[in-house]
Amino acid sequence: MTSGQTEIWHNPRCTKSRNATAFLDEAGVEYSVRRYLDEPPTADELRAVLRRLNAEPWDITRTGEQIAKDLGLSEWGRTPADRDRWIAALAEHPKLIQRPIVLTADGGAVVARDDAALRELG
Repeated sequence: MTSGQTEIWHNPRCTKSRNATAFLDEAGVEYSVRRYLDEPPTADELRAVLRRLNAEPWDITRTGEQIAKDLGLSEWGRTPADRDRWIAALAEHPKLIQRPIVLTADGGAVVARDDAALRELG
């Protein structure tokens, strides 16, 4: 896995996020931590991350969160025309973003829900 400019969007209260940092530590990867709940990504940053993930915003949305239910996300469309609405919701409510997201210096990215996903980064 690439080191140096690797960044993890981290929530220290999340077990999967803590497991990802432990994996990176064990692999000897140098990385920076972005506590994305304290420093939410902008809509433009989310668009860039989605490109790197080759994903749509609904693919990285935690739809089980109460805020998702309050917003009625289950009823939102999932088409290119709906994309900006989803991105705006993620930017406004970062708790909706799946975690952790690991971004590497070489442009790689993964939602690191398990060690297998991290291994994909090489």
